[in-house]
Amino acid sequence: MFDELWENWNWSPIRNCPGRFILRGVKDDLSPQKLLGSDVKVIEHRVVAAKDLVLVAALDKGGLISYKRADGSFLHTLNTPEGFRRKLQQLGINPI
Repeated sequence: MFDELWENWNWSPIRNCPGRFILRGVKDDLSPQKLLGSDVKVIEHRVVAAKDLVLVAALDKGGLISYKRADGSFLHTLNTPEGFRRKLQQLGINPI
């Protein structure tokens, strides 16, 4: 699934965050479920370290971390295994 997302969407590196990429060039109402399909489990987290709802999906090579803003828009990040682990730890979310 990681490779499919990488190949089919426009990802840009997040500055000073090795192994983390932000999705560019899509409408901000694209949900993680629409991006991943219904077969991938997405878990919601409310954490002190993030003002927005955090949506996490573990993938075969890392994971997707998305943020759902108060206005209903989304920001998606694709993460390598190292970037995924590091960001989940920063957010205080136990690895999936």
